[in-house]
Amino acid sequence: MEWLPVLNYLAFFLVFAGIFAVMALGLNLQWGFCGLFNVGVAGFVAVGAYASALLTGPPEPERFGGFGLPVAVGWLGAMGFSGLAALVVGVAALRLREDYLAITTFGIAVVIQLIALNAQALTGGPFGIQSIPKPFAESLGTGLGWNLAYLGLVLAVLGLAWWALERLVASPWGRVLRAIREDELAAASLGKRASAFRLQSFVIGCMLMGLAGAMYAHFVGYIAPEDFLPVLTFQIWAMLIVGGSGRNAGAVLGAVLVWAIWSTAGTLIREALPAAEQARGAALQVVLIGVLIAAILVLRPRGVLGERATVSRHAG
Repeated sequence: MEWLPVLNYLAFFLVFAGIFAVMALGLNLQWGFCGLFNVGVAGFVAVGAYASALLTGPPEPERFGGFGLPVAVGWLGAMGFSGLAALVVGVAALRLREDYLAITTFGIAVVIQLIALNAQALTGGPFGIQSIPKPFAESLGTGLGWNLAYLGLVLAVLGLAWWALERLVASPWGRVLRAIREDELAAASLGKRASAFRLQSFVIGCMLMGLAGAMYAHFVGYIAPEDFLPVLTFQIWAMLIVGGSGRNAGAVLGAVLVWAIWSTAGTLIREALPAAEQARGAALQVVLIGVLIAAILVLRPRGVLGERATVSRHAG
């Protein structure tokens, strides 16, 4: 039937949008609620993706890993390893502020990507890891039925992450994060250990990024270092800025909007440009998203669904 390819593409699109939304939720917890300028998103996504692939994949004699564990164990392991990496980075880096923290986290992401590229005995090097198991594939195959089943799984994870974060940010813990974001010295004067709360926010956000990386790996079935380039961090930041930081709804909406524009632009470029020019023309996707961000910042500085401005305690 003619509508089956459309439905299949829609499921494919929504799976990626849901995975990006989980990444954006993690970044929103760090930046939107705590003011942590993390520019190393791609690195923590890569840690989660490789961790789950190594834990669940089939054994390969030339590479470490291949333990054949259930996918659920791989996803939990992805969160654990990403959280551990964030803990190590956070203890060392969260004493820095703003642009210094951004430079440090960006450097960490580059280091992780270079490790993935060169540690062939662990990550497969530039050839990546193949044969990553796909849940439900044995019974459903890899067609429309499987895409819909995986979409249901991604939406369930996204819904659970949304519910958990809404509970967290509405709790006293979340109110402390906002207080630290607005005025860290004032929060510290009330007896709140800002460094501990910043570290907790950073670790939890990176755990969500690692989980999203694992979901990506098991959907595609193959990962390589070029999947985790800095442009991925740019995409997630664009999603959060467009949707609006400080609100989980803004992070999810931004993921859908930016991914729709990104994928549509990619399709138009492939159709409009000759094959020899498509690699160069792919930069137009970044330009288009940049223009969108500029327009959003002019028309709605806090994003489409951004957090409402609060009246400064020094005003008046």
